[in-house]
Amino acid sequence: MTGTHTDPALLLVAHGTRNPRGVDMIAALADAVSSRVGPTRVAFVDVLGPSPSEVLRDTDRPTVLVPAFLASGYHVHTDVPREVAAGGNDAVTITPALGPDPALARVLVERLRQAGWVEGDDVVLAAAGSSDPRARHDVHVTARMVSSLVRTPVRVGWIATGEPRVATLVDEVRAGGARRVFVASYLLADGLFHRRLAEVGADGVAAPIGVAESVVDLVVRRYRSAVDAWRPAPVGAARHRA
Repeated sequence: MTGTHTDPALLLVAHGTRNPRGVDMIAALADAVSSRVGPTRVAFVDVLGPSPSEVLRDTDRPTVLVPAFLASGYHVHTDVPREVAAGGNDAVTITPALGPDPALARVLVERLRQAGWVEGDDVVLAAAGSSDPRARHDVHVTARMVSSLVRTPVRVGWIATGEPRVATLVDEVRAGGARRVFVASYLLADGLFHRRLAEVGADGVAAPIGVAESVVDLVVRRYRSAVDAWRPAPVGAARHRA
């Protein structure tokens, strides 16, 4: 059921990318969410626009901002609140980011199975990487969630920032006696980072998370939780929902 006209607006905020696949994925996610809760606008914190502040300046309607990030690092903790402040809308609630969440872990396992993973194969979780320890912690939380589902240890490898890199970790796991090693791609969409995973020497690379129904459900759940707990935000302040 869609939201009512009196419900807060929904603003989905993503990182931003020059890769059209990534842009299309966020647009498709917003379209799917719109069919459930009403019109959903999209903004980006980097690379392309519109920015969250630009979208928020266009309306004084109460707004729920959902960060479409798989971990909460600098962008979620710093860029998003700064953009909200610059937008001049005093009634904005910022929800938690999408990840970590058990729903995402289940999608990762589904993608692994689609790539040919079977019980007994080893798994490396590949994430873009971050210099922010809060984001790295979130990725390790996701790895533990996946590990509990596949019933094997899941180690984290980084694609762009941080050590160990995915290829190094795949080699280490294989040297430790693994029969087959699969990479779970902790990325929302296909693009440069995901394509790099084809060269890490794994026996299989799972597809990115994409617009799975459970991801749509997760965005809707973040939004509805904020709406259910909605109270007018103090003037000049953005409110964070747990």
